[in-house]
Amino acid sequence: MSESSSLFTGNQMTGSAAARPGRALGLRMVLVMLLALAPLLAACGGNSNTDEYVERTAEELFTEGEQQMAAGNYEDAARAFEEVERQHPYSQLAVRGQVLAGYAYYEGQLYEEAIAALRTFIELHPGNPDVPYAHYLIGMSYYERISDIGRDQEMTQESLEAFGELTRRYPDSEYTRDAELKMDLAFDHLAGKEMEIGRYYQKRGEFVAAINRFRNVVENYDTTTHVPEALHRLTESYLALGVFQEAQEAAAVLGYNYPDSEWYRWSYALMQQEEAGASASGGSWLSGFF
Repeated sequence: MSESSSLFTGNQMTGSAAARPGRALGLRMVLVMLLALAPLLAACGGNSNTDEYVERTAEELFTEGEQQMAAGNYEDAARAFEEVERQHPYSQLAVRGQVLAGYAYYEGQLYEEAIAALRTFIELHPGNPDVPYAHYLIGMSYYERISDIGRDQEMTQESLEAFGELTRRYPDSEYTRDAELKMDLAFDHLAGKEMEIGRYYQKRGEFVAAINRFRNVVENYDTTTHVPEALHRLTESYLALGVFQEAQEAAAVLGYNYPDSEWYRWSYALMQQEEAGASASGGSWLSGFF
């Protein structure tokens, strides 16, 4: 080996030896850090074990649901009741827990969750004596969200369908009477929406469109409080179009069914004015059309 090569090798070895202390120090630091992190890693592993499924008795879970309900923690109560069914699906408490889970969601104003839970209960246990109550709660979950007449009426329609199913299938249920009352109010709400739209068209002079809305109230919402006004508005709109006979018929129906209504008094006065105008002109003002 030449002197130059020996010298190079020696220098290289010297450099490596000089680097070893730094590398050793780095390895020691890594080991120290790993040792420090070991308890944390072990703790994380321990936490995963504590989150594992732990079975509890149906009675324990049901009692927890009742306690959460009493405390007003409705979502926690619902989950506890649902857990009864998950852990003990064939127990009597599991069936009862499904209904109470829907009720807890309803009380907590988690209406979509309530509807889902109650519909699942009805599908799984169609012959259960609590099925009428489940239908009633579904209707209430829609009814509680009925907005004012200026907004979309989807919730009103849904509540009518849910209550309607209850009254048709279980006419003798203890919940049917209240469902019928809620249906009357919902129908009144829908009629109010029709009246609002009809008045809008009437003010714009779109009388045919207004008449269609008012007729819909008279024909399809005839048990609501809006019928007298609808008949009066029909009288006004028919007169505005120059259709005296239809106006007279609407006013006559109004007078026959609601003789003490202020709407009839206004329609009667309006018809009297039209008759007076027709007489002053020498005959019926409608005769000019024939």
